Amino acid sequence: MLVEVTIDCIRMSLMNQNRVVILKEKDRERFLPIWIGHFEADAINLELQDVPHKRPFTHDLLKSAIVDLGGNIERIVVTELRRPEDIYYANIIVQLDGRRVEIDARPSDAIALAVRARAPIFVHQSVMDAAGVTPEEDILSQANPPIEEEDEGSLNDRLQIFKDFVDTLDLDNLDEE
Repeated sequence: MLVEVTIDCIRMSLMNQNRVVILKEKDRERFLPIWIGHFEADAINLELQDVPHKRPFTHDLLKSAIVDLGGNIERIVVTELRRPEDIYYANIIVQLDGRRVEIDARPSDAIALAVRARAPIFVHQSVMDAAGVTPEEDILSQANPPIEEEDEGSLNDRLQIFKDFVDTLDLDNLDEE
């Protein structure tokens, strides 16, 4: 069974410059993060943002070759997740001369092609079940905990630290710097 997804966003890790494409299930609040290379992330982003470029990129070339040979890019499918390496696999599904051709691809390349061809993106149910993430209400509530009422004394005690810090600042020489 296939699950249709859309590209929710592409994020960059602040720790190591890696990119992750976040696919969102169309009918649910379930997300599939897939780590991708920065060239593929740029290729996807540039197309999503309709940024013009002077010469075709590799994904533009692939789309042109398929279309010029009489093919139609029907869809792409993230087909498999191999553990423990966490390597994803995908297929580009092309209709050509009345037959269906499945082309093995990295998900990042397949997604970059899909955005150019305006083709739908699918994920096998087994992959979504294995690696899909659903935001939990309790996680969201931890991110935004409810504000508890404090007594006046407790608040004053906490603010005293800042008052003490401000009192130690020497602001007389501020204009000279």
